[in-house]
Amino acid sequence: MALYVEKILGDGETLPTAWQVDGTSGYEFMNEVAGIQHDPQGAAPLATLWRQVSGRDPDFTAEVRQARGEVLETLLASEYAACARALHAVARARLESRDVTLGSIERALEALVVHFPIYRSYAGDAGRPEADAAFFARAMTGARGALNPPDHATLDLLERWLGGEAPSACRDEERILRLRAITRFQQLTSPVAAKAVEDTAGYRSAVLISRNDVGFHGEHFSHSLEYFHAANAARARDFPHALVTTATHDHKRGEDVRARLAALSESADAFADAVAQWQRDAAPLCQPLDEGTAPSPGDALILYQLILGAWPPTLAPEDGAGMAEFTERLAQWQQKALREAKLRTHWLWPDEQYEAACRAFLEGVLTTPALRDSLHRAARALDVPGALNALVQMILRLTVPGVADLYQGNDFWDYSLVDPDNRRPVDYAARRASLFAPPALSEALVQWRDGRIKQALTSKLLALRARHSALFLDGDYQPLHAEGRHAERVLAFVRRQGEQCLVVVVPRLATPLLENELEDDGALAIAPARWGDTRLALPPGRYRSALSERSLDADGEPVALAELLHTLPFEVFTSEARADGHALQGEST
Repeated sequence: MALYVEKILGDGETLPTAWQVDGTSGYEFMNEVAGIQHDPQGAAPLATLWRQVSGRDPDFTAEVRQARGEVLETLLASEYAACARALHAVARARLESRDVTLGSIERALEALVVHFPIYRSYAGDAGRPEADAAFFARAMTGARGALNPPDHATLDLLERWLGGEAPSACRDEERILRLRAITRFQQLTSPVAAKAVEDTAGYRSAVLISRNDVGFHGEHFSHSLEYFHAANAARARDFPHALVTTATHDHKRGEDVRARLAALSESADAFADAVAQWQRDAAPLCQPLDEGTAPSPGDALILYQLILGAWPPTLAPEDGAGMAEFTERLAQWQQKALREAKLRTHWLWPDEQYEAACRAFLEGVLTTPALRDSLHRAARALDVPGALNALVQMILRLTVPGVADLYQGNDFWDYSLVDPDNRRPVDYAARRASLFAPPALSEALVQWRDGRIKQALTSKLLALRARHSALFLDGDYQPLHAEGRHAERVLAFVRRQGEQCLVVVVPRLATPLLENELEDDGALAIAPARWGDTRLALPPGRYRSALSERSLDADGEPVALAELLHTLPFEVFTSEARADGHALQGEST
């Protein structure tokens, strides 16, 4: 039996091995795989676009801190007050701290919580564990910079009372008061983080909305290959049976919406030019209200991103019923997004006039022919790189260390939005029909828009996992590094368990490799010549593709990507040895 914890890990936070659990429910993998699919070159132009259009700071951390302060003052005011009173009771337990006022404690506590970088600490009777020390120190540094000097001494006392000193070293009455204050603090920081990060800042900041999801580190626009490899190696070492997922009941955007928007980071300048044109074309659709234009420019920019990310490749502008359904789904997302952002409307005090104007704007955008068609062309430009990203993240989820988690219905494309959109009924009949009469991969790659290619690859890789369970559950993880012109566009690794070996090779940031290669009805493919001089050395051995019938001999020397990926745009190879030492080649895949 496996034991998992539902925990969101902050930037730099790791799950304690002392807990003796198998791992988390997998949010961190969502962040890791999305991070490597965002082009770091797109960060600066997209941040500039966001600042110019919305007028807001593109620094996600700044948005989080502002949101934390607002949450403390409104939604969680009573919990904040209770924590401050618990700390004030600790202050009055000793003569030397009785003159510390409740007001000073409230100011120091607010600054500490606003700058707290993780969901919660795990201090207890023995004090603060070493794993929490660095995060508490970061919060202290930020809080000290936000406070006036007279409150610095109070902040230092909070550090001691909240686990810097072990409560067990205090006399009984003070020990109980300190433990109560620690508990109140831990019960405060977790909901503050959830409300401020997931449910506020994540809807206010949209340098690229695909980097704002549950468990993501929005302060990092992208992650390097080294970051991804290190995370997988750590999971293989410490939590080899942890869940890895790319979609949950709580995600804010479907896994394939995020994959499409990630591709937008590779065309940041073109997107900025398109937004400028959309602003001009949509200006007559905006409504002047007392508190400003509806929608605000920032809300309009977020809407454009979601339209591009969620527009299914099979939906044509001429499809009246399909467009009406798409518009209604976006409208439901829009109302929730506006209220979660808490800038012009709110769940507790909704501004129905602003919301109605925003809905009218959405409907106008998708019914004004020139504007709608321009957005449709931009969405279609994301189809191929977005689909490739989606298949790559699916392949990685099924091959990296950990137990792959498949969210309901996501064996076909997932263009869902925030709940309840991601909980709509699944057409299991269509999925069963495809599963029991699967297309050939060559056919599925040509007809990729219907989603069967995703299911076909999922089925093949799940079957591979079943045949080689020890390899996937307990195999090690070693990165492979490409060389040549497009080396940074190659992600590869090898996993070994005994004589069994798995090699995975997938593309990333592949938009430049796809240019001019596909017609509207073409196959999902990267022309081998596009890889140029890019090469990858595989461990010596004889390999068989898990996705096709091809075999490959490797002698340890670099192999051209044009050869490795001449059949498919990605590959998964296996190699086995029998007891007699001969490579196993006859097993059906």
